Amino acid sequence: MKLASYNVENLFRRARAMNGATLAAGKPALEAHAAVNALLAKPTYAASDKAKILGLLTGLGLGARDDGGELAILRQNRGRLLRRPKGKPPEIIASGRDEWIGWVELKLELVDEVATRATAQVIRDVDADVIAVVEAESRPALVSFSDLLLPAVGGSHYSHVMLIDGNDDRGIDVGLMTRAPYPITRMLSHVDDADGGVRIFSRDCPEYDVTTPKGSRLVVLVNHLKSKANGTAAAATARRRRQAERVKAIYESVLAAGSSLVAVVGDFNDTPDSAPMAPLTQQTALKDVSEHPKFAGDGRPGTYGNGAKGDKIDYILLSPKLFAAVKAGGVERRGVWGGANGALFPHYPEITKPGHAASDHAAIWVELDV
Repeated sequence: MKLASYNVENLFRRARAMNGATLAAGKPALEAHAAVNALLAKPTYAASDKAKILGLLTGLGLGARDDGGELAILRQNRGRLLRRPKGKPPEIIASGRDEWIGWVELKLELVDEVATRATAQVIRDVDADVIAVVEAESRPALVSFSDLLLPAVGGSHYSHVMLIDGNDDRGIDVGLMTRAPYPITRMLSHVDDADGGVRIFSRDCPEYDVTTPKGSRLVVLVNHLKSKANGTAAAATARRRRQAERVKAIYESVLAAGSSLVAVVGDFNDTPDSAPMAPLTQQTALKDVSEHPKFAGDGRPGTYGNGAKGDKIDYILLSPKLFAAVKAGGVERRGVWGGANGALFPHYPEITKPGHAASDHAAIWVELDV
């Protein structure tokens, strides 16, 4: 069977702040969105909180109108957070969370049609029996993509598609698609795993049991760990480390329950030798498929952007028994633009500008005898 992992960076709709020429361009809005919603969740708004909330709303273009921002919108569904007196500055009138119902929401926009088709081409050409998908906006979108887009580019649809909403309100969740002979027979979400009342995972770390035609039970843990884009570097690093520690614990619990064929896959947003990745790469017997002698690399160790060593952030980590079953492996980079002018490595001819790229991530795959 062939197992793959691919960060598709959304299929049809994506937060506008994440859809610019570079992620850095939307970073201030993403950080403001996260910060203001954290403040709005507080039971009581102190004077300093109100000042911060108003400043963040104004920065997002929401000072004058709820729908005044290019990248965000203020939802006031019941009660009022603020009032805007004519000829005067806006002011926060709610004194806490229980006085109103609402939030700040990122605006979405359509993903470029060429990019969506290029994503389908990548998945068609990888042709995995089981593929983990990162940054898919919803299960209905993933089903539509499988049933409509894949056949449109000459690919085959997936009979089993599973994704549940995680902890990220930007519509970047993780899921799994499998062919008919590889049914998903069990799923366990870890979306509510918490430390001290704080949810651990930025998205989720679902456990999927997949039964192979030979009757083997494969357990796939799909991940998308905390990115480096939002918040302080120290806070992001600490959270990513805590997430990796929890993934390690889940992996070890799966082994203890008697499963020896386990794959830990996805976008981990850090390099193999980093401190956040140590719980998985140094404190378990998990093996990176790219280290297998049968893995056919293309001379670029990274999986993101231009494929540099520091851009190795997407993984297929295999338990020892699964690593021993590897028959082949590789990377599919033709959906990535590559370099300033797109000439760094081959990509699909339909991709004529960065906005046409399927994703900034390459897909990775492995063939297994299970």
